[in-house]
Amino acid sequence: MNYQRSSALFEAAQQYIPGGVNSPVRAFKAVGGTPIFVSHAKGAYLYDVDGNRYVDFISSWGPLILGHAYEPVINAVIEKAKLGTSFGMPTAIETELAALAVKMVPGIDKIRFVNSGTEACMSAIRLARGFTGKDKIIKFKGCYHGHSDAFLIQAGSGAVTFGAPSSPGVTKGTAKDTLLADYNDLKGICQLAQEHKGSIAAIIIEPVAGNMGCISPSQAFIQGLRSVCTKEGILLVFDEVMTGFRLAAGGAQELLDVSADILCFGKVIGGGLPVGAFAAKTEIMSHLAPEGAVYQAGTLSGNPLAMSAGLAMLQALDLEPQIFKSLAEKTAYLHKGMEAVLVRHKIPHTINRVGSMMSVHFTNEAVTDFTSAALGDNETFKKYFHGMLSEGVYLPPSAYESYFLNDAISYEDLDFTIAALESIADSLK
Repeated sequence: MNYQRSSALFEAAQQYIPGGVNSPVRAFKAVGGTPIFVSHAKGAYLYDVDGNRYVDFISSWGPLILGHAYEPVINAVIEKAKLGTSFGMPTAIETELAALAVKMVPGIDKIRFVNSGTEACMSAIRLARGFTGKDKIIKFKGCYHGHSDAFLIQAGSGAVTFGAPSSPGVTKGTAKDTLLADYNDLKGICQLAQEHKGSIAAIIIEPVAGNMGCISPSQAFIQGLRSVCTKEGILLVFDEVMTGFRLAAGGAQELLDVSADILCFGKVIGGGLPVGAFAAKTEIMSHLAPEGAVYQAGTLSGNPLAMSAGLAMLQALDLEPQIFKSLAEKTAYLHKGMEAVLVRHKIPHTINRVGSMMSVHFTNEAVTDFTSAALGDNETFKKYFHGMLSEGVYLPPSAYESYFLNDAISYEDLDFTIAALESIADSLK
């Protein structure tokens, strides 16, 4: 494929934008080569500035669950924009979207809209600390909750330990209040809960991980996590920025049959526009300003364009719940087809899948946490990514990201993708 215009645009972007991109994964650092600059998209397809078409398996990293340029969302935004884009004042559509979200998601009474998943997770932790009066939080290695200081923490010398800053600009003082644990390791959580008894405000987790590939929690782990939090007076925070309104109408809570204390949303709830939200029972949300003392604010929070996009998206999902089953079936079909190719060509691999999320790891080991995800052969992944790209399939440009299918993808598109893998398989050996 020809990427001449993309290359020229990337060169120009680097003069004015750090790294030439406004989010690091877009720079193709993990896979090499030149980022693709998008011209437009429709349904299941991306079109780049050089005229190439790709079957899209990132769906803008999750929100476009019904495909690109979904007409009800586009029309809702256009009509709302004609009335004004932002007022910094309340509008009725905020309540309409809030009511629908509360109806769809189990275990929440109230919701606060923000502008991103990062804001949602950051605010949820502040609320948890304000509600409990405790300072420390536990997060899991490999789970990403945005770029707030409290979350940019790496593991120290042990598997379960105090964290250390993983980015310049994050202070050691901030890092000392973030404890690290391994995903799917309940024993480690129990150990931390005892070592820091009475000082842990919250445990935050991606209930189905999407930032070390797609990794599901074992039932014993996720149920045990709920039990530990209840016993120790710790709030369980589900970061459902990726999974909310994607894995089920009620998100991962519904799929896993586990109740969290605070939920964070993004992606689908914005219908492709920048939206985040956090939600909980009234007992917890009443601590949030202006009712309570925990402060959070945002001039563009609940802006009418984002609310109209989110409302149109959630209304479609609420009216057609079979979409979740359809997506899961398509993802299972892709999984089966790709696995057959990799087995036939004797390429070491593990494929993880939950609902409409999936990831391919080039290792024969089970991938259950960040450590096992890191065992994948990254050189093979680079060949895989660029090979599929050359065949007209756009995959996440990182071995640590989940695929997100959208319902506009047809079985013909899935067969095309499986055939593309067959075409490049020998190059992966």
